[in-house]
Amino acid sequence: MRKKTIISIGIIISLLLILRLFLPSIVLHFVNKELKDMDEYTGKVEDIDIALIRGAYVIDGIEILKRDTGQTAAVDTVPFFSCPNIDLSIHWKALFEGKIVGELLVNQPKLNFVHTPSVDPEVKQDTSDLRGLIRELMPLDINRFEIKQAEVHYIDNLSKPEVDVFISDLNILATHLTNNPVEGDSLPSSLNANGSTYGGVFNLDVKLNALADQPTFDMNAEIEKVDMVGLNDFLRAYGNFDVKKGEFNVFTEFAAKDGNFKGYVKPLIKDLNVVQWNKEEGNMLQVLWETLVAGAAELFENQKEDQLGSKITIENTFENPDIHTGQAIMIILRNAFVQALMPSIEQSINLNNIEEKESSTGFFEGIFKGDSGN
Repeated sequence: MRKKTIISIGIIISLLLILRLFLPSIVLHFVNKELKDMDEYTGKVEDIDIALIRGAYVIDGIEILKRDTGQTAAVDTVPFFSCPNIDLSIHWKALFEGKIVGELLVNQPKLNFVHTPSVDPEVKQDTSDLRGLIRELMPLDINRFEIKQAEVHYIDNLSKPEVDVFISDLNILATHLTNNPVEGDSLPSSLNANGSTYGGVFNLDVKLNALADQPTFDMNAEIEKVDMVGLNDFLRAYGNFDVKKGEFNVFTEFAAKDGNFKGYVKPLIKDLNVVQWNKEEGNMLQVLWETLVAGAAELFENQKEDQLGSKITIENTFENPDIHTGQAIMIILRNAFVQALMPSIEQSINLNNIEEKESSTGFFEGIFKGDSGN
């Protein structure tokens, strides 16, 4: 009997060693095949490491590019997503609580939204194609999601000058994504993010119900103390002017429930100095335009505080019934940070007043109708 036990243990150990030896190659082949067969994306992975004891595998050197689904069938030269290291594992803390769920750790990823003439000029949103890949890679429900030191870029290589605006050192942590609401807490999950941009800071705080059929969340976000001189390529390309100095701030709150969303956006520009008549470079029409911009800024400026601001209240419905919470938040943030006023979060938007209707219709109605087909 003892001999049989030793033989059985030896066989098991041998099988585990063989599995450990060949499993990384098998998984690598599977992942690269999934990346290659996607409709709207393509990509590759350099290597995969398996940690059997920890119940995890690590993806090294992943790169994903968007395909042009039009007639050209071209592939973007700038990667949509790249990352040196992604760790997918069992969430042990949740396992001790009786839940078999996963956690995802993404180290130093880079996400590029590239403007191309073959697509709508709005930044393309994430699609079910990419979300399906994530589900294939991590068959367990993800309970904890963390991103460390990310970069997010908007790139337009066709503009003059070329545009590359970005947020760097972006850290995101989402927790309790598989929790059901309990009495007194309709938003059991949370997502927090912070990053840096042109000398300023970005902060995001979201409470959400990740398991709801429709986006259900309460969020606030802010970008503060951005040096507008660093945005001059963007201002020249899309506004045909530049600045000598200026501080840009944006504050926003939004809530979503039952297919509706409501919120406000308040940008504030301080100490704005647009290039004036005495600018030596550029032609006379350019100088005239920049002077008109400076004059308009001076006209609407709060002279006492030396700041320019406004407030936009927005409410609407998500036209796409299949939109998910992460996609909804990205759409709102994408559009919110081009809006306007006051340097503080009001804490006036929450789930309790999401259904209260205001007299004006949503500013982004046309944009969201355009997104509904994606």
